[in-house]
Amino acid sequence: MRILIRNGLVVGDGGAVSADVLTEDGTILRVAPQIGEAHDVCIDAAGCYVMPGFIDTHTHFDLDLGTTVTADNFVTGTRAAVLGGTTTVLDFATQDRGMTMQDALDLWHKKAQGSSCNYGFHMAVSEWNDARIGEIPSMIRQGVTSFKMYMVYDAMRVDDGAIYDALRRTAAEDCIIGVHCENYDLLRQRILECRSAGLSGPTAHPLSRPNIVEAEAVARLMRIAELAEAPAWVVHLSTREGLEEARRARLRGQEVYLETCPQYLVLDDSAYAAEDGARFVLSPPLRKPADAEAILTAMAQDEIDVIGTDHCSFTMAQKALGKDDFTKIPNGGAGVQNRAALIHTCAVQTGRMTVAQMAEQLSGNAARIFGMYPKKGCIAEGSDADIVIFDPKAERTISWRTNAHNCDNSPYEGMRTVGAARDVIVNGVLAVQNGTLVQEGAGRYVFRGRSQRPNR
Repeated sequence: MRILIRNGLVVGDGGAVSADVLTEDGTILRVAPQIGEAHDVCIDAAGCYVMPGFIDTHTHFDLDLGTTVTADNFVTGTRAAVLGGTTTVLDFATQDRGMTMQDALDLWHKKAQGSSCNYGFHMAVSEWNDARIGEIPSMIRQGVTSFKMYMVYDAMRVDDGAIYDALRRTAAEDCIIGVHCENYDLLRQRILECRSAGLSGPTAHPLSRPNIVEAEAVARLMRIAELAEAPAWVVHLSTREGLEEARRARLRGQEVYLETCPQYLVLDDSAYAAEDGARFVLSPPLRKPADAEAILTAMAQDEIDVIGTDHCSFTMAQKALGKDDFTKIPNGGAGVQNRAALIHTCAVQTGRMTVAQMAEQLSGNAARIFGMYPKKGCIAEGSDADIVIFDPKAERTISWRTNAHNCDNSPYEGMRTVGAARDVIVNGVLAVQNGTLVQEGAGRYVFRGRSQRPNR
């Protein structure tokens, strides 16, 4: 199957240039002006950007929290993802205590069957011992070259010594570890204080996890990574204070990678006062407008490497589990379909970022950091035919009723966006045409190499 994309602006490191793109059997065959070769399908991309398929670095599909399971599995979650222009998701295979990494990987491979976009896995590690250490070479051989550790949650938390040893060992293999940075002891004490003050609703959620709770943990991670002589990757950065700690580490010469999410750019903690404030309960919580401003500025200065979604969706019935206790509200929200439109609206449309920066932070940087470049993350001859034709003028109103995710709410409900994925090609297959999903199940497992560690 040959697909010819004509008349579009191909987005790359140097900006957007007029060119045609020809794909064949899942590979980009040619990128050149006015390609006249034979083809089976022709797509007119006039007025649109032709961009590398977006990579969501942070999703949680089919995640069992013990008391409830996320509303989206891989089938529903990846339908929504590909409609938003995401051609690859990196989800978290969770190694629960007493489980091997191999058990977790095998389970997540089963969960991911039927995905409509490509998928890979970070390995979320809940314990660090000789047995888990011994599994690292096997994970690398199976294309899992990134890991995650938590400073929070009783079921997943590991201590600083384990983080140090894991960073040191994985850095030697050119793998990286993302860390959920919050000070758990401070967080638990703040929860007790909220309860003592009679605060039980969603407005107590951000009070229990103030900026310093994240910033202290980011600072601690930076020093642990410095001692381990390893890269530090902060997932879902949400505060200006956390950003400042990462900047200090970079000034010391450390290798730092930062991920943020759209919710920390376009929403703020005033949302918790709404009647349905539970739908905004996610961790880290929504912050102040000043935090969003600081992170947007960092994005414009290329200080933020990747933008994930932390898509972890729950229905309002599930959120109601915490109607009398905010700590029992399942943490997370739906966002996998709306990421590119939100970033284009709040950062590109406003002139803060270029479309080339958008492509790098939604795709190219992720491909380099997570061992997929140049097969993914760029429009180049020989790269995979994962392509988004993005209409920068398309206007939409976000609603859970029109989103494809399996969730009866959206934190972005009613927001107007400018710019949308019009057509999406996954592995050389036209999966989305004129905003409609026309081919499901086109996704494949992405076997990833070692990190290129571009910030080294």
